[in-house]
Amino acid sequence: MRKFNIRKVLDGLTAGSSSASQQQQQQQHPAGTREPEIQETLQSEHFQLCKTVRHGFPYQPSALAFDPVQKILAVGTQTGALRLFGRPGVECYCQHDSGAAVIQLQFLINEGALVSALADDTLHLWNLRQKRPAILHSLKFCRERVTFCHLPFQSKWLYVGTERGNIHIVNVESFTLSGYVIMWNKAIELSSKSHPGPVVHISDNPMDEGKLLIGFESGTVVLWDLKSKKADYRYTYDEAIHSVAWHHEGKQFICSHSDGTLTIWNVRSPAKPMQTITPHGKQLKDGKKPEPCKPILKVEFKTTRSGEPFIILSGGLSYDTVGRRPCLTVMHGKSTAVLEMDYSIVDFLTLCETPYPNDFQEPYAVVVLLEKDLVLIDLAQNGYPIFENPYPLSIHESPVTCCEYFADCPVDLIPALYSVGARQKRQGYSKKEWPINGGNWGLGVQSYPEIIITGHADGSVKFWDASAITLQVLYKLKTSKVFEKSRNKDDRPNTDIVDEDPYAIQIISWCPESRMLCIAGVSAHVIIYRFSKQEVVTEVIPMLEVRLLYEINDVESPEGEQAPPLPTPVGGATPQPIPPQSHPSTSSSSSDGLRDNVPCLKVKNSPLKQSPGYQTELVIQLVWVGGEPPQQITSLAVNSSYGLVVFGNCNGIAMVDYLQKAVLLNLGTIELYGSNDPYRREPRSPRKSRQPSGAGLCDISEGTVVPEDRCKSPTSDIKDNSFSRSRSSSVTSIDKESREAISALHFCETFTRKADSSPSPCLWVGTTLGTVLVIALNLPPGGEQRLLQPVIVSPSGTILRLKGAILRMAFLDTTGCLVPPAYESWREHNVPEEKDEKEKLKKRRPVSVSPSSSQEISENQYAVICSEKQAKVISLPTQNCAYKQNITETSFVLRGDIVALSNSICLACFCANGHIMTFSLPSLRPLLDVYYLPLTNMRIARTFCFTNNGQALYLVSPTEIQRLTYSQETCENLQEMLGELFTPVEAPEAPNRGFFKGLFGGGAQSLDREELFGESSSGKASRSLAQHIPGPGGIEGVKGAASGVVGELARARLALDERGQKLGDLEERTAAMLSSADSFSKHAHEMMLKYKDKKWYQF
Repeated sequence: MRKFNIRKVLDGLTAGSSSASQQQQQQQHPAGTREPEIQETLQSEHFQLCKTVRHGFPYQPSALAFDPVQKILAVGTQTGALRLFGRPGVECYCQHDSGAAVIQLQFLINEGALVSALADDTLHLWNLRQKRPAILHSLKFCRERVTFCHLPFQSKWLYVGTERGNIHIVNVESFTLSGYVIMWNKAIELSSKSHPGPVVHISDNPMDEGKLLIGFESGTVVLWDLKSKKADYRYTYDEAIHSVAWHHEGKQFICSHSDGTLTIWNVRSPAKPMQTITPHGKQLKDGKKPEPCKPILKVEFKTTRSGEPFIILSGGLSYDTVGRRPCLTVMHGKSTAVLEMDYSIVDFLTLCETPYPNDFQEPYAVVVLLEKDLVLIDLAQNGYPIFENPYPLSIHESPVTCCEYFADCPVDLIPALYSVGARQKRQGYSKKEWPINGGNWGLGVQSYPEIIITGHADGSVKFWDASAITLQVLYKLKTSKVFEKSRNKDDRPNTDIVDEDPYAIQIISWCPESRMLCIAGVSAHVIIYRFSKQEVVTEVIPMLEVRLLYEINDVESPEGEQAPPLPTPVGGATPQPIPPQSHPSTSSSSSDGLRDNVPCLKVKNSPLKQSPGYQTELVIQLVWVGGEPPQQITSLAVNSSYGLVVFGNCNGIAMVDYLQKAVLLNLGTIELYGSNDPYRREPRSPRKSRQPSGAGLCDISEGTVVPEDRCKSPTSDIKDNSFSRSRSSSVTSIDKESREAISALHFCETFTRKADSSPSPCLWVGTTLGTVLVIALNLPPGGEQRLLQPVIVSPSGTILRLKGAILRMAFLDTTGCLVPPAYESWREHNVPEEKDEKEKLKKRRPVSVSPSSSQEISENQYAVICSEKQAKVISLPTQNCAYKQNITETSFVLRGDIVALSNSICLACFCANGHIMTFSLPSLRPLLDVYYLPLTNMRIARTFCFTNNGQALYLVSPTEIQRLTYSQETCENLQEMLGELFTPVEAPEAPNRGFFKGLFGGGAQSLDREELFGESSSGKASRSLAQHIPGPGGIEGVKGAASGVVGELARARLALDERGQKLGDLEERTAAMLSSADSFSKHAHEMMLKYKDKKWYQF
């Protein structure tokens, strides 16, 4: 609580100081120009930071488990993460604090609990009966390494095999060790002279729970009699064992070996295997043994009532299949199907109709966990088709290079994107429903549409529906379609500036209202897209080439022609239209033989069929200039109302009219200042003449960055800060770094100069040196005139300064409300218009949603500018600084966004030191400052973004998106929004009816286990062997466990009722269940108190 009090005190102080500064300003200005007081509604209590959900494929998976009754899938990872999947939309992420790899997962089937075994030799019991699963107990093995676990169905005794070859037994209710131990030397006795190796398999005979099958790595298998505490049979084979599986009748089992063989054994014939199979071995004619193959890492043996059993295995390919993809082999009778996978297989499980191991298994699907994918194969259909995966696991299909997040979008957007995306779906999937369908959805408290856009290394852009904490892919756009692809490496143009992924997306600018999309790619290219529901064929792809130079007074220009610089601010630039049907020359070079006027990529010159969705409007490419490659683009903005796109890099800025397909502005950064340049820029020695240089990216946040790391997959963490490219020249990275790059661009309708009496369209430009410059835009009238008359662009002379690179700009009206940029609402462009429509269009002006246009002229605006170091609120048109806040002294802001929250707005910032902060607007009062996570790699910096309604996200691993909220309201509603993993399901009826029916876990044998492993008969385990650690399960865990006891007792009562007397109808049965639950709630409470002393939970 203390933190909140301090924060409120700080709030008071800053509010006091800001009001004091306001008083000073009011004293400075005459009464007529006094700052109006704006009532701010946001307070500290509106903010709270917490993670909401994690989407995507579990990064570096290592273990897999399935609950066949609850229909829930669990995946563990090498970083100690746990992901649980139920029906589409029901997902959960948990994390083991130690971060150790998960080596095995075991569900307590239909109990709402899961045991995880970790590489640090700990076992954990997770309670899944709550929306956010928590650990109830942990057990740390101190002297032995855990290698394998097995929990029989409906048993509370977990068998734990170790590296030393011993087996310990854990009571999963109390999470304590039994005194019963199976020692390796007792298990093998004199059958082997050497140690049998670690335990790689444990399972009980499906027909006799008193017999335990133990597989040792060296090739020895032992059938152990639990009652007599001795081995019944020992089976030896001279190849190492990887896995073992039973036939459901308990008379045969199968082993997979390291030489690619399978051995099938008769339980009562330990001398030699009944059958030896080499599924992928070449059979030699002389009757010799087949050639050895790669190890079979896992085998499963599943039976069906109506036909042959299934033998399913991973691995075992012959050694001569070099370069062949990993395979899953399905053997069914005489047919063998080899199913190729895209990535290596981590684990697989066969999904069966029954959870009982002693019944016909009736397999219906195989779930295959791959290194980077999850595949589900339908065993019931010919050809074994795969199921269409409904989870959002394809985020990383190509590495994510950038991310944008839009909350509260127009309501018609998601249906529009979904309808064009539905046509892109692949065919040939299984016709059946997705079989992993456990759990229940949460309540959709948030009803506003949310869209996430991801840009990828292969040039693709994906749109995702992210509403109500779910994620579903809507539509995928391939931006590389407009370029000629080189067939092989030798064929590649020597104008490339990146070694790989030349189409990688770096920046996305999207206007949800007009649906205009603009992307900037790593090869210094910009593509503008328009949304259409009609298919079109574009005969010639419209394109422009732009020369952006970095000029310093007396540096010689290259001999190649230079684009004319902008005339003086008075005149404005004349656009340079190009006929769209003719492509500019792409092969010119300057007289000294240097590459010149050449773009990095070649645009296709054949007709392009464009499907419904996003269609190319214009391709813009920066070209090589005098042997120097174009620098990568650092900022981008598009405006549908003005028909303009603008982009900049560390050389300068270019503006294009995409309606007239003309370059309006093409200036070096220095030329933007005109005579007002505040910096002394001297020509950099030794660069008197231009030389080729590295394709360095002026990275706004990190200083110098290895260019290929910026363009390659975001998985690579950047440690080296030097240019390591053979193509780089004597121009040092320091020279590049000292150039002033364009870092922020914002179109708006505001006051461009101090003397302005009314707002007008303009562009605000922010640079890495903390300068903000304003460019005035003079737009022709709408309709046909807009396509005929030029847009006049002229620098206004307005210059503002901040500390640190400019990141974000926005504008507020006189009441403190956000003034969004003007936009033109979306309409279908590819439909011929009627005459009346044309007339309307002629009169049509670009729609401005700026409230300022309807305001009285005397009313002012505020510009909000956020840089790496500070934020300022500037009063317009006076250009006085109304408020200022130094955000960080020792670090720098990576991302700043002006966002809407609780009917107000604020500035949200993420700093490199891991702090997330929010500030009120316009007074910049600190409202939230929480240490969240340090910047550990460039991936987080590149993908972190805030959006409206307190939402934010970043790429937490190369395959996963982490969403979080900074809104108190969302944090409070989160519990309701999350799905339920556990739902009460009646267990299917046991196959051997009558005798065992209705009792726990198969009657007498369950009691038998209690008798065998309980303290009374086997004594206590050695204290030094393992340490019990109570988990932080919390009160919800206790509630879940207590209700579990009630449910268990109620089920027992119900079974006994059924045995003695049949209940008349459903109502009576329901009443009986309720009454039995009530009558045993007292019992449950007593159980809870009993476990309290054993530290079963902690509050």
